[in-house]
Amino acid sequence: MTQSTYSYQPTQGHGLAHDPLNAIIAPRPIGWISSRSAAGQRNLAPYSFFNIFNYQPPIIGFASSGWKDSVANIAETKEFVWNLVTKPLAQAMNQTSSPLPHGQDEFALAGLTPVKSQLIAVDRVAESPVHFECRLTQLIQLRDIQDKPIDSWLVLGEVVMIHIRTALLDEQGVYQTVEAAPLLRAGGPSAYYGISDDQRIDLWRPS
Repeated sequence: MTQSTYSYQPTQGHGLAHDPLNAIIAPRPIGWISSRSAAGQRNLAPYSFFNIFNYQPPIIGFASSGWKDSVANIAETKEFVWNLVTKPLAQAMNQTSSPLPHGQDEFALAGLTPVKSQLIAVDRVAESPVHFECRLTQLIQLRDIQDKPIDSWLVLGEVVMIHIRTALLDEQGVYQTVEAAPLLRAGGPSAYYGISDDQRIDLWRPS
């Protein structure tokens, strides 16, 4: 049976009510990134273009549309923290996406508690159950197929210290993803999702 397909070239526009691109690549973990300027000013912002790219050493990264405070701070200090966004932290995370004046503290705005990191000078979000302390490895301006620079920046960092709330580790030391209740970005402009055990399937790689 032939099925209808909607096709378009992104350079010509999608012609739909909402760009489906980031709804298709979904769900995505949220890069809740805390950073610190060279002058010591804290910043906290969520990025939905985020993931992990290497095991050893562990490399994570996020992309920023525009040279925002997070990118500027990381370019200066070469350090940042990823904080896990959980369902109970949804409203606080959303508040930290507010377009605040330069230098205003998102920790204070969202009522979050800063806690010192162990190996870097950037504060973590105390209310978050998992943190990755990171040092910058690459800061890359993205380019299109004509090799033209795009106003979008990919930040990659090596994870040098990991903090996990012990309640999320079972008796065998296995991290319990569902128990953490991670919040994931997906769907339209306001859509977020969670995960549950009833949606789990197990697949083992062929030997």
